[in-house]
Amino acid sequence: MPALETTAPRTVGPAPLSVGASRYALGLLVVVYVFNFVDRSILSILLEDIKETFDVSDTYLGFLSGIAFALLYTIMGIPIARWADRGKRTTIIALAILVWSSMTAATGLARSFAQLALARVGVGIGEAGCSPPAHSLISDYFPPERRATALSIYSLGIPIGGAIGFWAGGWLNEFFDWRVAFMVVGLPGCFLAIIVKLTLPEPPRGARDGVASNGEGENTREVLRFMLSLRSFRHMAFGAALHAFYGYGASAFVAAFFMRSHGIPSGELGTWLAALGFTGGVAGTYLGGFLSDRLAVRDLRWHMWVPAIATAIYIPFAFLLYLWPDGRMALILSFPGSFLGGMYLGPTFATTQSIVPPRMRATASAILLFVINLIGLGLGPQVVGILSDLLQGSFGIESLRYALLSVVVTFAAWSVLHYALAARTLVADLKAKDALEA
Repeated sequence: MPALETTAPRTVGPAPLSVGASRYALGLLVVVYVFNFVDRSILSILLEDIKETFDVSDTYLGFLSGIAFALLYTIMGIPIARWADRGKRTTIIALAILVWSSMTAATGLARSFAQLALARVGVGIGEAGCSPPAHSLISDYFPPERRATALSIYSLGIPIGGAIGFWAGGWLNEFFDWRVAFMVVGLPGCFLAIIVKLTLPEPPRGARDGVASNGEGENTREVLRFMLSLRSFRHMAFGAALHAFYGYGASAFVAAFFMRSHGIPSGELGTWLAALGFTGGVAGTYLGGFLSDRLAVRDLRWHMWVPAIATAIYIPFAFLLYLWPDGRMALILSFPGSFLGGMYLGPTFATTQSIVPPRMRATASAILLFVINLIGLGLGPQVVGILSDLLQGSFGIESLRYALLSVVVTFAAWSVLHYALAARTLVADLKAKDALEA
C-alpha cells in the first residue's frame, strides 16, 4: 500500500488515533473492500456459463448484474448509514462482511434463476453496510488535506477485488464450474469478519477536523436537505452516477463480450482482466486521489476537474477497445480505460466527506452511493443487456459490442459535463458547510 502520512489536527478537539493505528486501519479496510468487490465482480466472468445453465437472455443477465443486486443495496444503505452515524461503525462493517460472504457462497447452491437472483439480493444487502461506515471512519483516521488520497487507497479495493474476481472466477470456472467459484470466494470472508470485529479501531468522530461529535447525528431528511442545497454535490453525484452507469454496464458484460466476439476462454480472459486491474486499475485509482489532493492545494476545484479530464481523455480509447478486430490487441487497448476509469473515485468520495459536518458523514456517503448505485449499478448493466437484445436482429452475435460502445461513449461524455459544472460552485459550497459548523 502506498505510504500515506498523517498530520495533526489543526484545532483543538478529541484526540485522533496514532499514525500507526490509522495506517493499519486503512490497510484492513482496503482488504475488506477487496473482498467486497471479489464477491461482487466474480459474476461477470461467469455470466456466459450462467446464461447457458438457465437459458436466459442478456436482459435477464443485466437484471442479475444490476437491479437484483443494486435495489436493496441502495435502499438499505441509508438506514445502515444512519446507524453508522450513531453507533459503532466497526461492528457494522464486521456484520456486513458476514452477510455478503455467506450469501455469495449460497449463490453457488442456486437451482433456478430466481434463486440465483435472490442470492444476489442478499449479497447486495450485506455490501450496503460496507462503504458508508468505512468512508466515515477514514475521514476520522486522516485529515482533510490527505482525505482524497486515503479514500483513493481504500478504493483500490475496486480494481484489486475486480482483478481477483476475474482471475479466480475464470480459472475456477474452467477447472470446476461456476457454482464452485461462488463458494470458494465467498467463505473466506467469514473469517475476515472476525478479524475486523476484533482489531479494527473505532476513532473519535471529528477528531481530524478538531470538532467533537456526540454521535447523535442529524436525521436523514435534514442531511438530504442540506446536501441537495449544494449545487456542487448535485452535479457531482449525477456525474458520478453517469460514470458508474457506463462503468458498471461495461464491467458486467466485458467478459461476455470478449468470449462472444473474440472467442477467448474464461481462464485466459480472467488472467488478462486481472492483469489490467492490478496495473492500470490500481495506478489510476490511487493517482486520482493523489493528484486531486496535490492540485487542490492551489485550487479546490481540482477535486472535480481531475475526474472530468480523466473521463474525457478515455472516450477515444473506448472506440479502439470495442471496434478493434483482434481480441488480444483489444485487451491491450483497454489499459487506458482501466487506468482512467477509477480516477473519479477518491476525489468524489473525499469531496462528499468534506462538504458535510462529521455528524453527517456516513449518511452523506450513503446518499451519494444511493444515487450512484441506483442509476449506475442498477440500470447500467440492465440497459446494456436490453440494448444488446434489441440490436441482435441487426448485428447478431456482435450486438453486445455495439451496445457497450453506445453506452460507454454517451454516458462518459455526459459525466464530464456534470463534473465540470460541479467545479463551478464547489468553493462556495465548502464555505456553506463551514458556516453550518460555526
